[in-house]
Amino acid sequence: MGNQANTRKAKETNAPRIIVGITGASGAIYGLAALKALRAAGVETHLVVSRSGQITMAHETETKFSDLPALADVVYRVDDIAAAISSGSFQTMGMIIAPCSVRSLAEIASGVTSSLLTRAADVVLKERRKLILMVRETPFHLGHLRSMTQVTEMGAIVMPPVPAFYARPATLDDMVNHSVGRALDLFGINNDLVRRWGESVGIGGGR
Repeated sequence: MGNQANTRKAKETNAPRIIVGITGASGAIYGLAALKALRAAGVETHLVVSRSGQITMAHETETKFSDLPALADVVYRVDDIAAAISSGSFQTMGMIIAPCSVRSLAEIASGVTSSLLTRAADVVLKERRKLILMVRETPFHLGHLRSMTQVTEMGAIVMPPVPAFYARPATLDDMVNHSVGRALDLFGINNDLVRRWGESVGIGGGR
């Protein structure tokens, strides 16, 4: 499936860029929501989806892999190790992996990468850029927790997509968008996906 991706060459641009990775963990909807939110925010997106991620997406959503070029500015084959995002000289704000499987987490933690997705994450870390890992697995065993500790010590931010119920989500989209909006907050990207404590909800906020 990865060899059938519609891939466009990265262009020189003044728009901010973020790499989006989608792995085979359950929760492809998070990556799709991130792509839509980043487009709305005027951020150029560079997408890479693992082969397992393509399979999970087909099971969990109505989105086909062939639909992705309409959501991302550039789509790369997962085996395209010569892609722009494999080099630190290609400037980006960083990368979000949504969802992030524990296999991808372990590869990033070890630095022994086997695909463009984990290679791009490794590059983001070595260039001291922001890496957000929306790890989607539960429960965690000690090996998972040690991998999370290791990537955190390396500079990544581990952000499991845990819903915030103070926002009183009424739909699945509400829960997904809140998690994605909080991830975009970590990049300093303004968004209206989050009902914010003290502003729109909670003490001092509207009801």
